[in-house]
Amino acid sequence: MIAAGRDLYDDPRFFEGYRRLRDSGAGINDAIEIPAMSRMLPPVAGATVVDLGCGTGALARRLADAGAAQVLAVDSSRRMLASAAPHPRVRYLRAGLEELTLPACHADLVVSSLVLHYVADYPGLVGRVAHWLRPGGRFVFSIEHPICTAADPMAGWLTAGEGTVWPVDDYASEGPRTQNWIIESVEKHHRRMSTLIGGLIDAGLELTGIDEPVPGPAALRSQPHLAEHLRRPSLLVLGARRPRQRA
Repeated sequence: MIAAGRDLYDDPRFFEGYRRLRDSGAGINDAIEIPAMSRMLPPVAGATVVDLGCGTGALARRLADAGAAQVLAVDSSRRMLASAAPHPRVRYLRAGLEELTLPACHADLVVSSLVLHYVADYPGLVGRVAHWLRPGGRFVFSIEHPICTAADPMAGWLTAGEGTVWPVDDYASEGPRTQNWIIESVEKHHRRMSTLIGGLIDAGLELTGIDEPVPGPAALRSQPHLAEHLRRPSLLVLGARRPRQRA
């Protein structure tokens, strides 16, 4: 089994397959995830931003181009960071999210794109994010939808008669899951919707948004295969805010 971070994204087979997928534009990132994250994000002009699991830094650079004063882009993968393009207001840092420490009230915005399903200690990370945020600061992240991560192994669509179905099994049993995605036996972590939202509330954050995005008409016209994501949600996007005054 290959876990996430430096083990997964530094695996040369996975890295090359992932690079080809992103370059092709055939995945859900461009058509579904990026538009959904953009809708959830607050204005960033002058903001201090932290990007958790930045990969090659695409989101960090978009936020800097949108006016963020500085972006700390964090990833544990040496290969991903080596492929990241420089930007005058983006600083790249190689670190695992489990061990990342930052000063209290450091950031106006913390973001994470399709990374937290790799993190074993979700409550611990969310608690640290709440500590890093300034009063009024925002936390916005996307994650694989719990419907997609429930079954173990994450087998994907199954044939049923003349059609296909998506298996949702063992939903209440949270913990590691395996998936053959690009390479064999990738480890992810399944959590219920209530756990994901409850973790934000337990950390003292206020929920500001929730989205289960689907491809829009233009994406469906150009990539008809994306229609399968209308049959079950592939992603969950959550937004939260640190209150300006603690209760």
